[in-house]
Amino acid sequence: MKYQWLVIFLLWNVKLLAQERPPMLLLDMNMQIEATQAVNDMYNFKFAQAERQFNHIKQAHPTHPLPYFLLGLSQWWKIAPNIDIETYDNAFLSYMDSSIVLAEKMYEANENNVEASFFLAAAYGFKGRLYSERRDWRKAAVASKSALKYLDKSKGYEELSPEFLFGDALYNYYRDWIPENYPALKSILWLFPKGDKELGIKQLREVSNNAFYTRTEAQYFLMRIYGEENQTQKAYQLSRYLHETFPDNSYFERYYARTAFSQGRIDETESVATSILKKLDSNMPGYEATSGRYASFFLGHIYNNNGNTEQAKSYYKRTVVYSEQIKAYESGYYLSALTALGRLYNKDRNFEEAEKYYNVVLKRAERKSDYYKEAKEYFSPKKKRERKQAARSVS
Repeated sequence: MKYQWLVIFLLWNVKLLAQERPPMLLLDMNMQIEATQAVNDMYNFKFAQAERQFNHIKQAHPTHPLPYFLLGLSQWWKIAPNIDIETYDNAFLSYMDSSIVLAEKMYEANENNVEASFFLAAAYGFKGRLYSERRDWRKAAVASKSALKYLDKSKGYEELSPEFLFGDALYNYYRDWIPENYPALKSILWLFPKGDKELGIKQLREVSNNAFYTRTEAQYFLMRIYGEENQTQKAYQLSRYLHETFPDNSYFERYYARTAFSQGRIDETESVATSILKKLDSNMPGYEATSGRYASFFLGHIYNNNGNTEQAKSYYKRTVVYSEQIKAYESGYYLSALTALGRLYNKDRNFEEAEKYYNVVLKRAERKSDYYKEAKEYFSPKKKRERKQAARSVS
């Protein structure tokens, strides 16, 4: 009986741990197997199939925040291809609020319920993400502060699952990134603890390699971070992987086209851009004017460099149309396409058409930009005289 009290002590602590850590649906392997196809469908923009399975999970677990969070995430990915479209905002917020209500009940029953803390942090975090996109900084700050409260509660449980590392990774990176890129928000952020960008990237890598529900989200953020930090080769590799894994996700496909274009991979860019426009013309979910603007510009540039000016004009015109549909008047793709059309028509001595496009540049471009300066020069007295002389020589 020498170790009797030690055995009793250990058994008692195991009992306490079991009480503090109830079985988690989030980590249930059978649930992950059941949800795998639905999660893949969602990221591949097969929303109807994904939501059918998520609703099935909701019927089986009506009081758990997981299915409501997944249904909200599905709405988010309908928003992501064109962030300015607010069609899905209400549904997204409703599902996230439902997830919060159910997670709060779990939390009230047991403040040590790390699963409840995870969903509260995640749902509030996604709400803050949408509010920041809508430039509603007050609501974004309130939601983010709530997310941070529960994020702290779920820290230290990374050994259970890398899912619990995702929120901390995003916080570490973007807590330092936001004031660097939005200095006006510094006055709000002083309330929040400091971050660590390098640690955030390291944590995102771990989540992207090992998590289930948050794996693709982590890869999405890493892709964007690499792009913003001019690590173009890493951004290209990750965007290509995501496109190959989810070929009908318009966001991943157009990001892949962008990174291939920036790397000078012309054959890949042409193939992917053509694919984007075919899917857009077929009205596939998520393929809209923003994706069309990117793809059309890349093809216009490629054909222009190949000397196929008629094809180039056609694609540059599509770039203009798509840009104007979404009011992307300050976009570099829009202004570059207008300027290229001006040059091409001027080269053809179709001065009336050239002037039409340069006039739009004068209207839309900033006065200090090279686009504006080129258009202004085109209408200078010297250039006008040259065009008159050229017209007379033709006649």
